[in-house]
Amino acid sequence: MRALKSLLLAMVLLLASGAGTSERSIWLVDLEGAVGPATADLVIRSIEDATTAGAAAIIIRIDTPGGLDKAMRDIVKAILGAKIPVVTYVAPDGARAASAGTYIVYASHVAAMAPASNVGSSTPVSLTPTPAPNEQGGEPDGAVPSPDEAMSRKVVNDAVAYLQSLAELRGRNIEWAEKTVREGANLRASEALENNVIDLVATDLTALLEALDGTEVEVSGQVVVLATRDAAVEHVQTDWRHDILAIITDPAIAYALLLVGFYGLILEFYNPGMIFPAVLGGICLLLGAYGLQMLPINYVGLALILLGIGLMIAEVFSPSFGVLGIGGIVAFVIGSIMLIDTDLPSYQLPLSIIAGFAVSTAVLAFIAVGAAVRARRTRVVSGVEGMLGSQGEVIDDFVGTGRVWVFGENWEARCDVPLKKGDRVRIQAVNGLQLIVEPIGEEE
Repeated sequence: MRALKSLLLAMVLLLASGAGTSERSIWLVDLEGAVGPATADLVIRSIEDATTAGAAAIIIRIDTPGGLDKAMRDIVKAILGAKIPVVTYVAPDGARAASAGTYIVYASHVAAMAPASNVGSSTPVSLTPTPAPNEQGGEPDGAVPSPDEAMSRKVVNDAVAYLQSLAELRGRNIEWAEKTVREGANLRASEALENNVIDLVATDLTALLEALDGTEVEVSGQVVVLATRDAAVEHVQTDWRHDILAIITDPAIAYALLLVGFYGLILEFYNPGMIFPAVLGGICLLLGAYGLQMLPINYVGLALILLGIGLMIAEVFSPSFGVLGIGGIVAFVIGSIMLIDTDLPSYQLPLSIIAGFAVSTAVLAFIAVGAAVRARRTRVVSGVEGMLGSQGEVIDDFVGTGRVWVFGENWEARCDVPLKKGDRVRIQAVNGLQLIVEPIGEEE
């Protein structure tokens, strides 16, 4: 009995020790490159997994030029709803938290930067410069704002209000939040610290953990004191889900998958029974559609792509001296350029890829599909179907059943009228190994 109690006590102490280690662990996840569906999924899942594992905090190490608005807002929502402290760290030296990265920094419980890093430039990239207002705040010379200018102002005002709300929540610089959106202002690390944009500057991860130790943050309405000085750091590694999502949400790859899927289905439609094009096309089409639906898509551009493919195929069926074909190519190219509805350089379709697929689609429509259509219209010259309508010569006189010479072979034939040797006959049907024939008149 005493031995059993000792064993149970040892297990309790072991579990308590394990729990203590888990609570002192700090998770680290990297947000590198453009903010998109894949990076958002990785960061959000990391926050959730760190919370489940009982981590003391999670550090998001940032180096980004910006990214998609929806992906950024999803990350911000995950940070605001986190049950553990979230620390953003713009690092290493030379890193930046531009555009969408600035919002993520502002949303975090603690914001830190490496000495040679910068933050800011948060103006929505889709906007074009608009005339400056006059001194009274109105339009220059009393002009009425155009619809484009009015829309630009709505977007800017929305971005300003959003970033200022994050600044107010975390006690950061509200005035600079407006300046970085309206003017694209940018700050280096030391300036960001002086202007209350971030909370501290740390040369590396070890220095960051030492600086964070003892920091009080409010999480879910409760004050949490960070104990990070000697905490173990668990670096979140990317997994297969992130890698696949990063691949298929690349605009060029999603665009290629979508078109390859259409190619496969078109080839299967004109060559039934091949199976492989249909299977490959179906898989590619679904993957491409999944990738595109996670990106900002202009559905008018997608409709133009489909219209272009349809017009190029229509040229094969009803030749219009190139009108349908040229119109299809033009619609395809314009639709491809319009497809991705963002001006972010990281999410633009390269013109070389658009040109390559425009040429390949035209070749497929004019050559491959055209050949399939012509093959369908060509008279069959082999098998039973190829024998129908062919001509032969009677070998001996017969009434009812006899022999005829067809395709260099001696065949049994049946005819409802008497035939003489040397008469020409035409094959009407094939009944097993017997031919049903009819005499050919002298005029034929």
